[in-house]
Parts: sequence; C-alpha cells; structure tokens
Amino acid sequence: MKAVTWQGKRDVRVDTVPDPTIQEPTDAVIRITSTGLCGSDLHLYEVLTPFMTLGDILGHEPMGIVEEVGAAVPDLRAGDRVVVPFQIACGNCWMCLNALPTQCETTQVTGEGMGAALFGYTRLYGAVPGAQAEYLRVPQAQFGPIKVPEGPPDDRFVYLSDVLPTAWQAVAYADIPEGGTVAVLGLGPIGDMACRVAQVRGASRVFGVDLVGDRLRRARARGVETFDLRSFDSEKELIAAIRDETDGRGPDAVIDAVGTEAHGSAAARMIQNAAAMLPRKLSGPLAERFSVDRLAALHTAIELVRRGGTLSLVGVYGGMADPLPMLTMFDKQLQIRMGQANVRRWCDEILPYLTDEDPLGVDDFATHRVPLSDAPHAYEMFQQKQDGAVKVLMTP
Repeated sequence: MKAVTWQGKRDVRVDTVPDPTIQEPTDAVIRITSTGLCGSDLHLYEVLTPFMTLGDILGHEPMGIVEEVGAAVPDLRAGDRVVVPFQIACGNCWMCLNALPTQCETTQVTGEGMGAALFGYTRLYGAVPGAQAEYLRVPQAQFGPIKVPEGPPDDRFVYLSDVLPTAWQAVAYADIPEGGTVAVLGLGPIGDMACRVAQVRGASRVFGVDLVGDRLRRARARGVETFDLRSFDSEKELIAAIRDETDGRGPDAVIDAVGTEAHGSAAARMIQNAAAMLPRKLSGPLAERFSVDRLAALHTAIELVRRGGTLSLVGVYGGMADPLPMLTMFDKQLQIRMGQANVRRWCDEILPYLTDEDPLGVDDFATHRVPLSDAPHAYEMFQQKQDGAVKVLMTP
C-alpha cells in the first residue's frame, strides 16, 4: 500500500509499504477514505525529530471502511463506516472506565513513561504505524472505532478522530461560565474549532488571537472578535486591548491552542534545531530535558486570564525543564487543565451537532483536499501557512 513516511526533518515521502494485517484478536483493518493533516504532525516534521525513526508512517486522523476484524471485536463487521480516534485504548481498564482513555493502562507506553499509545506519533507513544495511508491496522478495535452513518460526506465525521474532541475538551476544561468570555490563542484547526465550540456552548464573547491573516479572517467570519498579533508592539499592548473588552479584568478563561511552536523564543528554537541535528542518543535527552518548548503563548495566557480564571492548554508541549511564572500563577489563583483529548469521552456529546444544520461548520471546515500522493507538498504548504491552509484532508 501507499503511505506517508517520515524520512527526516521537513522530509516526508509517499512510499510503498507492506499492507497491515490482523495481528491480535482485538485488531481491525480499515480502508481509509479520508485522513487529516494535523498541526501535531508539524511537530514531527519540525520539532520532535529526535523521537522519530526513518520510515515511520505518519498520521492520526482517519476514517474509512472496515475491511476485516479480529475474533474479539464483536461490534464491528466488514463494510462498517468508522472514524478512528487518534489514541489507542482498551475501554476496560480503570483509566478508560473513568473517562481517561488517553491514560489507558493497557496501552500505556511504560518504557517511555508516557500515556496511551497514539497512531503515527513517535517512539514516545509506541511508534504505532499511522493513518496517512491506504489501510490502517487498528489495535483495540473492540473499543476505539466510532461507527457513523452512511450518506453524509466524510467531512461531516472525520474530525471526530481528533479536531472535534480536542476542541470540545479544551472548552470543557476552560470551564467558561454561562455567558462568560474566553480568549483563544492560536487560530489553527484546533483553535478555530474551539472558538466554534465555545460559541455553541454558551460563551457570550470569544476573542481569537493569531498573526496569520487568513486564519483571522476565517474566525472573524464566524463572529469571533479577532486580535492580530502584528498590530501590537508588545504582549502588554495585546493584553491591555483584550482587558479593555472585559471590564479591565481579562477573560474568564484562556485556551492556549498554540503549544510548542509558539513565536517569541529564539533561544528555545535554537535548542530545538540543535537537537534535531544531533545523534539519537544525545538528541532525545536534550529535547526532553532542556527547554524544548517555546512558551510565549503560555506566558501570554497566564498574564491575560482574569484572576481566579481558568487556563486550558490544548497545544502540544513536550519539554520538562521550562521555567514557569509560579508566583504569578499562585497569586492569581489560576486553575490549569491540560492533556490529550479523551476522544470517546466526548463523542456522544458532539454527535448531535453533526447534522445537516451544521452548527459547527464541519462540512466546509477543510481549506484543502488533496490526494495522498500530494502529501509532501501539503506538509510544506501547511507548515509555511501558504495558500490559506488551515485544515488539509487527504484522500488515498
């Protein structure tokens, strides 16, 4: 089959690789009909290269048709249309039963000290072959796949794999009071969708911050009050402008949808780039321990949110030795929630919004649809924020 493989920093290729097969009774194999390119994939393309292996198959946002199921998968059969969550979870362990499938005790990558295995996302998360491919082996298929109805196009449901539950959890964790206010930092796919979810869940005002004109225009068209970073000479000016809109206090909640590739730290970027060029035995420890993250967006979120407010961190962070303004966080009595989205935890709440009325705008959420063979160009376009690229779907 054809699949998108990682070959080095900013180097992905479409290669011929072996077809997946049933390996365990709890496996399924699906034929992929749509697969997304995620902002998290760009971390592998650029920042997290020390944790990659040549030939890794990328991708974690698939949907498709079941081709084959193992003997211990009672609720799926060939021909079912399914969306596959990005994390792999059993559904039966203590963590899964407590709505935390991202911490699944069956698939935890204990050798790396990490949570549940993920599709197509580095050795830290199990080095499981990913979903930017023609076919996908789905472990723990007795729990993971979400059956969806025939009829509507893939765009209606494919975002259940990641974008929708990630944005939904970001808003839920933000704990915005009814009629309250929220600022979303970063208007890429997750930040954009988080704005939409906040609106349908009752936020009175949603402020969106970015520095890419196409993303700002897209959010503004859906009623988000946008702030262009390029229009301010400093972080303080941006914060003052949003506070002016919230009676001088700041928003009730701030969602950081930027994460590890935030603008604003030349030193951290230098370390990221250096780590990517070192031998594997040195690059991994450097990237893990020494300021792999650029924390500009997080520092802005801490300063911006009102006292007693809530921060919801949905952008991916990977460093373990980054200084945080603990005095400010304590003094402001902030609540902070974060983590990978627990996909199956939220799907039942999201599905009623995936109707012909389309209140979340999923049917036209994708800005680009390309064949899988165009993946190298799609990665470059998305990473460079060219041609208005916000969300790219690929078709095998």
